[in-house]
Amino acid sequence: QSCFICYKMGASITCCETGCDRTFHLPCAPDGECVTQYFGAYRSFCWEHRPQQAVHARPSQDNTCTICLDTVENRISYKTMGCPACQDARFHRQCVQRLALHAGIGFRCPCCLNQEPFMMEMLTMGIRLSKRPPSWESVQAVTPLGQRHGRCDAETCLCPGGREHAEEAGPWQLRLCSSCAAEGTHRHCSSLGNSTYSWECHTC
Repeated sequence: QSCFICYKMGASITCCETGCDRTFHLPCAPDGECVTQYFGAYRSFCWEHRPQQAVHARPSQDNTCTICLDTVENRISYKTMGCPACQDARFHRQCVQRLALHAGIGFRCPCCLNQEPFMMEMLTMGIRLSKRPPSWESVQAVTPLGQRHGRCDAETCLCPGGREHAEEAGPWQLRLCSSCAAEGTHRHCSSLGNSTYSWECHTC
């Protein structure tokens, strides 16, 4: 398939709107103002059929991003988003995406501190969330600096020695997530063969 944004071949994402045959590459999505929802059915939409925010007109004329304090558009668009709870906060899409990844489980509106409706709205609008603790919290209290993650985080750990048990090789060898290294699994607990060297946790 040809990407309708860069016109190169190999586009594998198709707009979920019935009757729309626009396809695009995932890295091209921001340039084409497309939305990919990173939850549920992982649906994707082109610029024409993407979800729109129903945020009312801002009462004040202070058109600044609540996160970076730089200027934003005076209307809601793909690049300028708003909080559905307080109706006042405005922020750049890139700013709220960075905040979502750094805030992790503490992600909330930076203006009114609302969490649940704000989080669901951002997910619907294509913001990817992280299930990790906030990056600004000290990790030394949890894991000493430089210490490797050392437990099986599989939903059901099958190891007779428990989640902390790890061997140099075999079914009870501990493999860490190849993306974040913050979660691990025994080979047997995630059905990994001896030839499997790369594994990613559910979060990544």
